[in-house]
Order: sequence, then C-alpha cells, then structure tokens
Amino acid sequence: MAVDLSCSRDALCVTLTDARVVSVPLVWFPRLAGASNQERARRELIGGGIGVHWEAIDEDISVAILLRPENFMRLPDKAALHATRGKSRPGASVKLREH
Repeated sequence: MAVDLSCSRDALCVTLTDARVVSVPLVWFPRLAGASNQERARRELIGGGIGVHWEAIDEDISVAILLRPENFMRLPDKAALHATRGKSRPGASVKLREH
C-alpha cells in the first residue's frame, strides 16, 4: 500500500507502508510523463493506498504495476533485444513477449 509519492522530471517514486520506496521511469506512463508539474502534483491515493489517481490527466496507477511491471506491461524481451543489438536493419523489429 502506498503512503506517499513524488514525481521528478524522469521518475515516479512511491513510498509503501513497509517503508520501501519504489522508483520507476516516468516514460512507462506517457500521460504522466507529458503532464505539467502542477498536473502531477494534483494526485490522490485511492483504495486505501492500492493506487494513485490523477484526475487532470485521467491516469490511474496501481502499486501492483509498480512492483511487478512484467505482469502488467508489455516490456521488451531481453533475449530479443540482445539478439538485435548492433544488427539494425530497415524493417527489422524487436519481438515483444506475449502474455
């Protein structure tokens, strides 16, 4: 459960009830990354701390997403990224892991 949070230019940092601080890249959340500092500051914890809501940009982020992003987001497959590194060709693409 979240008890506090802050946004820097490039990271979202959430403090949990057990004192852990989870920091993730803001680019994971394009609406939040594109928001003004004022819009980012106007947020509220929802569900007793299970998530955060930003009304002005219509964004909701759950603590579960921050703790286990691979279960909720389409992250690039590390093997595919490694295999294509240095072999960029027109029309080549990085294969994303299916869930």
